Amino acid sequence: MSVSNATASNLSGVPPLIVMGVSGSGKSTIGTALAEALGIEFIDGDDLHPSANKAKMAAGNPLNDEDRAPWLEIIAERIGSELADGRPIVVACSALKRKYREQLTAYAPSTVFVHLNGERSVISERQSHRVHEYMPNTLLDSQFTTLEPLQSDERAVIVDLTKSPDEIVDYVSAELRALTSGV
Repeated sequence: MSVSNATASNLSGVPPLIVMGVSGSGKSTIGTALAEALGIEFIDGDDLHPSANKAKMAAGNPLNDEDRAPWLEIIAERIGSELADGRPIVVACSALKRKYREQLTAYAPSTVFVHLNGERSVISERQSHRVHEYMPNTLLDSQFTTLEPLQSDERAVIVDLTKSPDEIVDYVSAELRALTSGV
């Protein structure tokens, strides 16, 4: 079942969303579908990586915190400026560590993380069928090592990434309705 525009219009006060998870979890696919369903813009955080980060990952080297900091700041500023102009957006970004998530919400504390959660074996299988411009499958282990679970004080929706994109969008939309209505 697809989320209709009528459903999207019922989501007044939609916060900015960051679709998060390890590489291969479906962030871009789900982010695009959520943005379409909600009638807001989607931005793939990968597109905002500095070229040095892309080159490092393409060479099979994981990014460190120093590499990620400027990239996260670019994303955080974009989310904040869009929200200040009354335009919440959906961004795909791994957001693996809590300190990254704190940086990402610095300009827009109402941001909600949508964590596409799943088993390493499922994601590895997905990755085996795709070629990413600069994120080789060999970096998946480093992504899982870096991933810190969301904490109860973080605004988040955790969803099973094995559900279909439509099921995920429906689930997240229902959770957002509950969140924005205070239920």
